[in-house]
Amino acid sequence: MMKLYNQTCVECSQLVTNRYSTSFSLGIRVFDKKYRSPIYSIYGFVRFADEIVDTFHDFPKEELLQQFKKDTYEAIDRGISLNPILHSFQAVVREFGIERDLIDAFLDSMEMDLHFDRYQDSLYKKYIYGSAEVVGLMCLKVFFAGDDKGYQHLKDSAQSLGSAFQKINFLRDMKSDFAERGRVYFPGVDFNNFTNEDKERIEADIKADFDHAYTGIVQLPEGARLGVFLAYRYYINLFKKIKHSTAARVKQERIRVNDSRKMYLLFSSAVKHRLNLL
Repeated sequence: MMKLYNQTCVECSQLVTNRYSTSFSLGIRVFDKKYRSPIYSIYGFVRFADEIVDTFHDFPKEELLQQFKKDTYEAIDRGISLNPILHSFQAVVREFGIERDLIDAFLDSMEMDLHFDRYQDSLYKKYIYGSAEVVGLMCLKVFFAGDDKGYQHLKDSAQSLGSAFQKINFLRDMKSDFAERGRVYFPGVDFNNFTNEDKERIEADIKADFDHAYTGIVQLPEGARLGVFLAYRYYINLFKKIKHSTAARVKQERIRVNDSRKMYLLFSSAVKHRLNLL
């Protein structure tokens, strides 16, 4: 019956992923089957932690996050949890040797959102590392199961991809982050006086991240490459839409890629992958 419980917990993580992110859901679906459950389990974990600090405004968020951290480490130590999201996550941590310092960095970044609403340079880099880059590294641990040489070789490019994704999220969600949470993530940026020059400087930084990330994507194991490439193309398309928008528009609305475009990206990416054109 343990097999049934394990599978049920993974399905809970899959449900969380599907409900919260259509773009990542599409990417995971085209992974080789052996990668899907572990990546769902990682995403379910990070999504729930993020939900505590971003959404539960009418509840004691700091207490909830501390309990979530405590429950996470207990689940890993015991190898079981009655929280299905934590149970599926701990199984991945133990199977693929995900280091505690990656988990620590992620949970620390979630806690930062409870105490900071402005992120100067060193804090900004620490936050991006913990909130996004380590998530890419957790996934990389799954892709290179037991192959530390492969993991170390692509570690930097995986971090660059996570960094690019997060910075685009900051631009996309700039209005809601400021209006609902009072946050401005970009160092030296005043939301009320956000200029096209500010935006162009951030975009140049994102482009450098994307350029470095792509060199790693093409070297991923075949069963993981298409899914990561699809997420990359989705974010590249979102990035282009943001680049073609003014700073004023970014402040006023949440720019997105529509579902029909996402489906086009899925099929065209699959063709490129099949023809070895990545």
